[in-house]
Amino acid sequence: MKLRIIFAVLMSFTLSLVMSGWVTFLNIGAQSYFFGAWIHAWILAWPAAFIIVFVSGPIVQKLSKKVADSF
Repeated sequence: MKLRIIFAVLMSFTLSLVMSGWVTFLNIGAQSYFFGAWIHAWILAWPAAFIIVFVSGPIVQKLSKKVADSF
């Protein structure tokens, strides 16, 4: 369980940071308030990303193994 929580924290942190930055950039571009808007979006996205990764992680891992084994 400890490994699963650490994985979910790190994966959700990385994914939400990159995705919120990308979507913020697409929406507002390189404005002077970009970093503030990015951080705001990231703070909102990280908890959702954590829950999604924590819940779907084992399912996606099993599915990935099945797909990999079929090749």
